[in-house]
Amino acid sequence: MGTFFAIILVFVGCCSNVVSLELLVRDFPGCGNIVTFAQFVFIALEGFIFETKLGRKGPVIPIRNYVIMVTMFFTVSVINNYALNFNIAMPLHMIFRSGSLIASMILGIIILKKRYSASKYLSIALISAGIFICTVMSAKQVNTAQEGSEEQGFHAFLHWLVGIAMLTFALLMSARMGIFQETLYKKYGKHSREALFYNHFLPLPAFLLLSSDIYTHAVLFSHTAPVLVPVIDGHVPVMWIYLLVNIITQYPCPTLSLHTPLPSFSL
Repeated sequence: MGTFFAIILVFVGCCSNVVSLELLVRDFPGCGNIVTFAQFVFIALEGFIFETKLGRKGPVIPIRNYVIMVTMFFTVSVINNYALNFNIAMPLHMIFRSGSLIASMILGIIILKKRYSASKYLSIALISAGIFICTVMSAKQVNTAQEGSEEQGFHAFLHWLVGIAMLTFALLMSARMGIFQETLYKKYGKHSREALFYNHFLPLPAFLLLSSDIYTHAVLFSHTAPVLVPVIDGHVPVMWIYLLVNIITQYPCPTLSLHTPLPSFSL
């Protein structure tokens, strides 16, 4: 029953999360920072209450290790957000990020000297082929969707390549963070909920660097069409509702599968 419930949480939560995110970026492609900030605040608040017992419980893993992990985690999150501004379609963004399995395997072989079974190599090869096909088809859509001169189409394609480079860098950085986390778990024991809290709490001051962009999108969200919410018997701008759905539905996903290292295959 526990396994079935976990699967339901992942599929329903993650699918709903993706739908709400696409509704957000469809009208505001550059809203990634406010979405990430809201998610970090929600998970940090939940962790502060239930994991640290309102600050009474200290970390098992030394804070200095979390600082390293958080630097990588924050970098990955911000780069993935900005990649959406470079003609990266939401389906490609999702599929490309699923390539974390590939990156984790490659870095695991190089850094940890790991070896995997033939079935896992085959699985990774099939996933790689799927990502390659999706990337190629997305590139064709970028070319055909652009109207105007050939030079404009070429610039749009270069713009798209920058987005792909950003996603690739974030993919490798995320895999390296997973390996770093795996070494910490071997040394100090597995404390996934503690890591979840500190990975979201420690980067919060860094959002001050993005405060202007976050405030701008908060104002834009507040000027979207109002929707009646029966629970509060009032109207709320629709983008804030989409953001709330995104925050709530993304929570089961990192809790269940945050940087799970190979050979465990997760979303």
